[in-house]
Amino acid sequence: MAQTTITFVPETVHKRDVFSETISGHLAEDPARKVVLRKLDGVPWWARPIALYLARREVRGLRAVSGIEGVPELLRVDREGLLRSWSEGTPLQLARPSEAEYYRDAKRLLCEMRRRGVTHNDIAKPQNWLRAPDGRAAVIDFQLASVHRRKGKLYRVMAREDLRHLLKQKRRYAPALLTPMERRMLERKALPTRVWMATAKPLYNFVTRKLMNWSDGEGTEDRIERDGPAVRKALAGQGEVALFTYTLPARGVGVYAFVESDLSAPALRALVPESKAELVQGVSALPRRADGSVREDALTLVAANRLDELEVMMARDDALAEVLRPIIRERQNLTDRG
Repeated sequence: MAQTTITFVPETVHKRDVFSETISGHLAEDPARKVVLRKLDGVPWWARPIALYLARREVRGLRAVSGIEGVPELLRVDREGLLRSWSEGTPLQLARPSEAEYYRDAKRLLCEMRRRGVTHNDIAKPQNWLRAPDGRAAVIDFQLASVHRRKGKLYRVMAREDLRHLLKQKRRYAPALLTPMERRMLERKALPTRVWMATAKPLYNFVTRKLMNWSDGEGTEDRIERDGPAVRKALAGQGEVALFTYTLPARGVGVYAFVESDLSAPALRALVPESKAELVQGVSALPRRADGSVREDALTLVAANRLDELEVMMARDDALAEVLRPIIRERQNLTDRG
């Protein structure tokens, strides 16, 4: 039997760091099927050993959980990277599920993974949990997953931590559903977790925030008040300017300028000192409300690279989506908000 060709057609870059680039798109053979590529062929040589290590973990994890409802399907592995199915759903921080059924299904998912000896190890992040359109749970991002041939003590500790992190999400979004036993479990961190928090996590933060450009928080420094006048002066006569802040991993807050202009990105960049605005993007049209005011809510999400929330927003407004799509496609902040 001839092997079916799988050809990826890229559409949207979701994030980019030194270890990979995450791009969604569809299959050329089936345009209706949305997929995701973790692209590895552009990784710099010095980061390649770690990138390949993470990729091998993801491949092994996805193969081990194949067939479980609520996890991605691995479609292709080659020199370009890892191609997997798109997981339809809303990230937990947006869905904020309060129904007991969701958390029962999330626990079912963890139990099925546990039977196969798989621990996820990164579900403390609400963005790695999804609420599928049918209300069920889904989990993504298996880069840190572990597959355990022997279900020894280390495995049991890691599986317990996966469950405890699920309960943390439950406490955040549906605290009334926690049972007394679950509350007690939340209060007792495993010894390896306590050791990790005290010793290895500072190194992890250095690698992820400084090297990988991941970020866990939003800055609050008022850069726009301080540097905004200079940016607007530099761009005077080029078109309307909209300024927003975004997180600079481990370095505070950056300024992102959207300019309604026909000038090229390099031409606009040359007009503004980088000390005043780290990112400058020209757009053919800024998103606006019916009264003509700029949709600051939408551009704030673009500046912060919050694509999940943008998808939810655009699904409710076709006219807004038409204006935002090209802006999102050319956005300049591709860091992981972590």
